Amino acid sequence: MHATLPLMEASDFPAIRRRRTETLQVNLGYKCNQSCLHCHVNAGPTRTELMSQETILEVIACLQSAGIKTLDVTGGAPELNPHFRNLVTAARNLGVRVIDRCNLTILFEPGQETLAQFLADSEVEITASLPCYLEDNVDRQRGKGVFGTSIRALQLLNSLGYGQPGSALKLNLVYNPQGPVLPPEQQQLQRDYQERLRDSYGIVFNELYVITNMPIQRFGSTLISKGQFEPYMNLLKNAYQTANLESVMCRSLLSVDWQGHVYDCDFNQMLELPLAWKNRRRPHLRDLIGADIEHNPIVVKDHCYGCTAGQGSSCGGALVD
Repeated sequence: MHATLPLMEASDFPAIRRRRTETLQVNLGYKCNQSCLHCHVNAGPTRTELMSQETILEVIACLQSAGIKTLDVTGGAPELNPHFRNLVTAARNLGVRVIDRCNLTILFEPGQETLAQFLADSEVEITASLPCYLEDNVDRQRGKGVFGTSIRALQLLNSLGYGQPGSALKLNLVYNPQGPVLPPEQQQLQRDYQERLRDSYGIVFNELYVITNMPIQRFGSTLISKGQFEPYMNLLKNAYQTANLESVMCRSLLSVDWQGHVYDCDFNQMLELPLAWKNRRRPHLRDLIGADIEHNPIVVKDHCYGCTAGQGSSCGGALVD
């Protein structure tokens, strides 16, 4: 795999600083039942990295000590971590909002037969990847049969109350472009998704998040192989919007890898660009329990243009209307 960080080191991205941490985003491991082309984590079935029970307990301690109100759980497929349900239960008992970054097909994996009901009973908010409402496009990006299984999963979640009008069970979908282009306007695409999925499959959901593909890991390596890396970076830079700096997720989110090391965002985690903290080479979550990192400088490189191009991009979708 081609490394992209050396191509982004000499960056002119503006300096920014952290605000109060509101969200702890925790990667429970790189093991996944899928291998998607756009995956910036390079996750897949052969990956073995999984967060330990000891680190899970440190995550819970951090949530409690810092008064963080949102736990955003990701992977890989986070549900494949054997401690996933214990973490969710502990966080919910603290009154923390829990978001599960779910790939949908995990609901039908062996051993996960009760997963959907557990998520509903725990009132976990689901943010699910569905890169298109057309079968051919999804299967081309994520593997043959993934679209059909994803539709079945969405119908199952709807039957449990997810995405239904008036329900507290939130179901959001995620769109990623299939190539080196910026995503379309979020609100219009959301209307298209809602109409297509409702009319064709009887599926309802709350919101659609459009997320720009980051030029790192698997997607970045593919760009280099095809000679598209520099044109894509130029596209991101030319579409830069200063206003997006106010809302980028790294200002209020702290990212934790499967070993407990901390970063300003999930993308920095994948590039091994740790949080800048007291001259420590790789700060750990335990180092931050009780610490104040507000106003801390954020580590930036050229990939940050991916979050500030056009309408902006974050784990919660577009930054501006």
